[in-house]
Order: sequence, then structure tokens, then C-alpha cells
Amino acid sequence: MTPTPRTPAPAGMLDPAGKPDTPHMPDTAGACAECLRHSWLLALLSVRLGYRARDRERLLALLALGDRDLIQAIGGRRRQELHERYERFTPEQARPGTGVETICRHRHGYPRGLAQARERAPWMLYVAGSSTGRPEELSTAPTVAIVGSRGATDYGMEMARSLARGLSASGVTVAGSLSDGIAVAAQEGALEAGGKTLTVLDGGLDVGCPARRRALHARLLHDGCVVAELPCGCRPRNWCYPARERTVVGLAQLTIVVEADDDPRELQGARIARALGRTVAAVPGRVTSPVSRGTHALLMDGAPLVRGPGDVLELLYTDDPSRDPRHAKESTIAASKTVALEPRLQATLERVGAGQDTPAKLTAASADAGNALLALGELELMGLLARGDGGRYLPRESLAGR
Repeated sequence: MTPTPRTPAPAGMLDPAGKPDTPHMPDTAGACAECLRHSWLLALLSVRLGYRARDRERLLALLALGDRDLIQAIGGRRRQELHERYERFTPEQARPGTGVETICRHRHGYPRGLAQARERAPWMLYVAGSSTGRPEELSTAPTVAIVGSRGATDYGMEMARSLARGLSASGVTVAGSLSDGIAVAAQEGALEAGGKTLTVLDGGLDVGCPARRRALHARLLHDGCVVAELPCGCRPRNWCYPARERTVVGLAQLTIVVEADDDPRELQGARIARALGRTVAAVPGRVTSPVSRGTHALLMDGAPLVRGPGDVLELLYTDDPSRDPRHAKESTIAASKTVALEPRLQATLERVGAGQDTPAKLTAASADAGNALLALGELELMGLLARGDGGRYLPRESLAGR
């Protein structure tokens, strides 16, 4: 059966199951019973949704269906049983655990970006994090999603950190996930600047974090906001990755792709964002790198080019430059990066950016090897260079504005 996307109805007219909706309720009431039942149903059908994950467009169309249509589309021989279990559902079956709140599209406070995305957004969210990190509060500030390859290079990781760090220092909320590569680098960069983060997990809040990311997850919970579409206890499956990506880009006004191959999986976020009418920008990479093919394709297709946080702020505040935080104040972090360098340090930084990124290359091209090594150490201590694989050095900030 080919699913037909659900036609969204205005709030207050139809609920997700196709019944008359209840009156609009305050956000303090949490998610409504119908949205809790929808989340419970997704967890119940998780294995079956996983079978459809290879065709990502069809999967997103399935996720846009009403509950009964979804059961009909993928329930198979168990349709009757699933319908009966669906009718017997009670909200207690999907209640969150301690410290977890819920919010749905029928309540005040649901993030505006997701409400505008409608059928390409989750119906509800389970929320955990600091008391000041509610998603509706964070998403009222300018929000940027930073996405990209899970197999990113050192260059891509540092660019993602630098972008997130600079944007957070300017008051921009950074949305992302805990996937390897670009996503994790961006979350780390935002935390370095003490900024606001919105992190989306693949599974339930209690099981959706990979074991290797638990320390980062704890910091994100303490300083930001972590959300999930699925109830606690539901482990992530392959269909959860594109579902998560639609939530990440739905929360943001602007999506930045930092290193991505030219394939549907790594460009999924960019495609969803464009379908929502949101701006998609890209960071240029090495021409010879496979993980730059996707970003270069986006740039050739008209995506704005991003060299650093300044380019992103220009895109965010083009319509109203007076709201640009750079006109109001300079953060300590941003100011420290724009201090004029000594000529010898500036020259060394530019040489590293041009490809002389190892001590051997720098000393071979320098008349004074000792001073070249000393400059490397100084730049690293200043936070302008970082170590990569094989002892290579990487600029931690874009050189475009220097």
C-alpha cells in the first residue's frame, strides 16, 4: 500500500488520529493523550519502520500518516491486533520518567520551527535538561542546525567546532545530535562557548545516547536541552536517523552542512530543510576529499558559502541587521579571536592554513626552524591551532576575517 501523506488540519480542528481535537491547552499540561499514543505507536512499530528505512522519502511519508493509516500501511497480518491494542491504549503506557517533561503540537510552547514544519516534524517531544533549557525558550532565539558527515576529517571537525563556538558566543542556539563526526564537534564547540544547545536523540531519552557520548550527554543535559521523539525505553533503530534529522533541521531557521558526501544519507538534512523552505548553507572543503563532494554540490546548486560565524550571522540577520548581536556587544571569546597577531604568528597561521600543517613542512620552508616551532606552540596555546591526525595542525578559526 502506498502511503498518502496526512493532510494537516489547523490546530483545534482535528487531532492526529482524525478525531475532533480538544481545545488548545497550556504548555503546563504536557503532551495530549493522542500525541502520547502516537509516540507509543511509533515505538510499537519500530521494527516494521526499520524495514522501510532504505527508502528515506517513503519513510518520511509514512511518518506523516495518521495513526490508523500508519497501521494499515505497515501492519501486515497484525493489522487487526495492532488496531485493537491501539484502541486499548491509556496515557499511563507512555508517561515519561522522573525529570522528563513532554510537549506536543497541540500545546502552547511547542517550538515554532517544528509547528511550521507540520507533517515533516514529530508530533511531540520528550524533554530533559536544565530548567532554563526548554525547547520553546531556546528556539525563540535564532537557531542554527549544524549537520554533516559521520566520517568527517580533522578539518571538518574543527570547522564545525569553530562555527558552533562563534555562533554560541553571539547568542545563537545550536541544534544538533550526538552522531559521530560533525554533529558531535558542533555540540562540543557550543559548550566551549557556554552557549545554548538543542540536542535530538535517536531513541528514548534514557537509551538514545551512545555509551561513548555519555560524558558529553551529561554536559548537554546540565547546560542545555535534550529532546527525543520516542518514549523512554525505546532503543534507536535505523529509521530513527532520518527521523531525528528532520527534527534537528525543523528546529532551525538555517542549516549549515559541514563536510558531506554526495549521497542521500549525508545530505538528508539539507534536503529536508530545503523542502521546508529553510535556508541551507555549506562550508567548502578540500576538492580532493570525498566528504566534500556533497557540500560542493550544494554550493554549485546555489547554497550560500560559509567561511566562519560572521557569514552565518549575515544570513540570519539579512532582513534586520539591527538585531545582529555584533552591533550590540562582543563576547569575550569572539574578541579574543580578533586580537591582532604579531606578524610572525600571523604568517605561521596562514602557512598552516595553506597546507604546511606539520612541523616538518614548516621547518623545511623556514630559515629559522626554532622560531617556526616556537610560533606553533604559541598559536596552540592561544587556541588558534589544534592537533589533528598524524601530528598535523589545524586552524581553529576561519582565516577569512583576518
